[in-house]
Formats: sequence, structure tokens, C-alpha cells
Amino acid sequence: MSGETALPLPLLHSTVLDWYAEHARDLPWRAPDATPWAVMVSEFMLQQTPVKRVLPAYDAWLERWPTPAALAADPPGEAVRMWGRLGYPRRALRLHAAAAAITERHGGAVPSDHAELLALPGVGEYTAAAVASFAFRQRHAVLDTNVRRVFARLVEGVEYPPTATTAAERRTATALLPDDEETAATWAVAVMELGALVCTARTPRCGGCPVAAGCAWRLAGSPPHDGPPRRGQTYAGTDRQVRGRLLAVLREAHGEVAQAALDAVWDEPVQRARALDGLVADGLVEPVGQGLYRLPGAAAAAD
Repeated sequence: MSGETALPLPLLHSTVLDWYAEHARDLPWRAPDATPWAVMVSEFMLQQTPVKRVLPAYDAWLERWPTPAALAADPPGEAVRMWGRLGYPRRALRLHAAAAAITERHGGAVPSDHAELLALPGVGEYTAAAVASFAFRQRHAVLDTNVRRVFARLVEGVEYPPTATTAAERRTATALLPDDEETAATWAVAVMELGALVCTARTPRCGGCPVAAGCAWRLAGSPPHDGPPRRGQTYAGTDRQVRGRLLAVLREAHGEVAQAALDAVWDEPVQRARALDGLVADGLVEPVGQGLYRLPGAAAAAD
């Protein structure tokens, strides 16, 4: 990606920012009083999960654990339990590990420094940049799927970005950042919102796009994707579904669960055993002997 657009940067910035000011969704993690911890929780939850599913889980999580120290004081199994049906429950373990590190290393306060954020367990480049930008109003390139798609179309003239984030994409995103930190932070979330609401993956609303006149993809005639086929994720019948059913039993039990109760959730024994072994290997389930299992660090039923 070249980092150049058909629109002059000042016009591009003002157009997108004006659109965002009018169309931005009212989301709790964007509120002026949202704490850095609240922003971090939202970023963990929003990875691969739609906003409408995150909202109730986010509220319940912060009501129970309003600070990193509050979460760190509970066993990781409680984080898995509260994660509920958000999917990809390893994120709950990673968020718990990050909370413990914040408590131990930073006195319970989410660090504002990008490098210190990146050093937290479970925090990658995207999350570090997002928290630094959205919580601390710093100038960082924040590249989620929505932003990458907007820049692929706007700048490169292709329908979809590469499968994995590239150095060229990071250079483009950095080149397009406004110089002022506060403006750059708003720009980062504005482009993300543009991708979520207008420049969507399957049916982009080009007629409602504020920068359609300068979009390289549209100017090129909106050519179809020319690359590896983009396969949608399946769920029914997969190990992910089995893992979800096993975890549901363990979340509801609030203690140890017998093998027989887990066996009842899925008829196919080989797949069921593979899914359970995977949960144990990922640290999401602990075997406690004699065919008993529990969430990690959870108290035994007799405690």
C-alpha cells in the first residue's frame, strides 16, 4: 500500500471525522467516563464477537470486576465462567492474566505506555494500540479488520486486505494518521466505525460513504476480490461447538463435574474426548482426578 489517497489528507480527515461526529454509535466504552480498564475489557471482548453480543457481557463484567485488581483477586475459572457464550474463551484467561500483571507490575492501573501495554500477557499489537489510542488519546495506527478493509479499498483499490496484517498496511495506516494526538485518536475510531457501518465486508453501502468520491476501489469499478477464496467460518458439528457445550456444563456447575455429565453433551466419543483434551491443554479446564473436572482455579465442591 502506498499510503496515498485521491483526496488530500486534510479533506480526508475532516470528511471522515465529520461523518463520525454525526453517525457514531453510542457505545459505553466510548463514553468520556469510560476507564482505561473498561476500554481494555471491551477490546478483548470485541475480538471476533459482534457488538450486540458484547454489550450485556461487558456491563456484567465491569459490575463484578470494575478494576484489574478485582479480577486478579478471583481465580481464572471465574473469568471463564463470566465469559459465558461470547466464544473463544481463551480470551477470558488472557484478560485475567493481563489483570494480574497490571496489578503486580503497575499498582492496578492500566499503563498508558504502548510498550508496557504490549508487554502484558494476552495483549498483542492491535490491543496495545487500541487501548493507548482510545483510553489515553495517543497517536497510534489501530488496525482491526474493519480499518484494514477501509484502507484496502480507499488506498489500494482492492476489495479485501491480505489475510494477515502486513508491514505495508501498517505504513499506510501510519501515513494517514493526523499529526495531532487527540485528532489521531478520534480518527482511529472513526475509520473503524466507517468499516463497521458503511464499508462492510459483504454489502458495502458505497452510496452512503463520505469518501466514496476518493475511493480507489470504487474508482476502479469495484473489481471483485482476486485472491484466495474467503471461506466463512462454520460452527455446527465442529470441535468448537463441542468445546462450547462442555464449557457450558462446567460454567453452570460451580464446582467439580463428573465425566458422565460431560459425556452427555455430545454423542460422538472421539470428537468429545478430543475437545475435552483441547480444553485441558488450553488451560480452560482442570482435571482433578477420578473422572472429575472443573474450571481453572475454581474451588472444589466440598470447599
